[in-house]
Amino acid sequence: MNDQSGRGRPRLLIVGCGDIGMRVAALARGRYRLLALTSSPQRLESLRSAGIVPLVGNLDQPQTLWRLAQLAPQRVLMLAPPGDTSGPHDQRSRHLISRLKQSGMLSGSGKNTLRVVYASTSGVYGDCQGELAPETRPCQPQTERALRRCDAERLWRRAGVQHRWRVGLLRIPGIYDGGSRSPKGRLERGLPVLTPVDDVYTNHIHADDLARLCLLALERAAPGRVYNVCDDSTLRMGDYFDLAADLYGLPRPVRVARDQALASGLSPMMLSFMRESRRLDNTRMKAELGVRLRYPEVLLGLRSGEVR
Repeated sequence: MNDQSGRGRPRLLIVGCGDIGMRVAALARGRYRLLALTSSPQRLESLRSAGIVPLVGNLDQPQTLWRLAQLAPQRVLMLAPPGDTSGPHDQRSRHLISRLKQSGMLSGSGKNTLRVVYASTSGVYGDCQGELAPETRPCQPQTERALRRCDAERLWRRAGVQHRWRVGLLRIPGIYDGGSRSPKGRLERGLPVLTPVDDVYTNHIHADDLARLCLLALERAAPGRVYNVCDDSTLRMGDYFDLAADLYGLPRPVRVARDQALASGLSPMMLSFMRESRRLDNTRMKAELGVRLRYPEVLLGLRSGEVR
């Protein structure tokens, strides 16, 4: 049922309300008045059924965002990725920040302070050659996709300082679960992974844990603070797929050398992931956001799909 009452509850605007946004909404129902920006009229009914007030607007068309300033949300969860055609700049974040600034309720202190969580990516670190990557490690983005994320981080942090918003940044690695986000489909297609000598470290977070972390960050993230959000697994990419294959009773993927990977049917995006190796440090996440992960290891998260 669509609960549009809840006076006195802070208004939470979810921008980019896909799978993770819907998981956040399910957890947040009853604590916030839920709003979601969508560019798809076909989603209006499903959002309403989830207790969310839908707002039709498109981040690529700033003139459609006029209602955001009028509604004056106290919490904003920015899950929408940058557009693919903006070069190294994130125009979507620019458009959203511009509209939010037009609301007179968004600056101040205490309960009147706007709290924002921006969902970034661990790709901003670039290739760390397998080294540990704490939040203090300088960003060295190596793809246009990561450059746009760095630009967005700068925009949101600057807006936080200029307008006294409380902005937290989450650097998110590979998102998975035991169902639609599992590696099972990739294994069934028989796609290869790198040989151990060429393989890279990857990092993971279960979709349910990420949804919880988004809500915790909205209330607990320090102003301008960055958080790596990942589980405790330390796995190379090939080992991750081997683990999943064993769980599903599927053949382990074939190992190929890096110079053979291009001709092996892998997508350009997957190949870009294979060029970067890093191990995220989640110490700050645990200490400051106070989270206890439901799925601290990948195997536990993959098994979660077997009991649903």
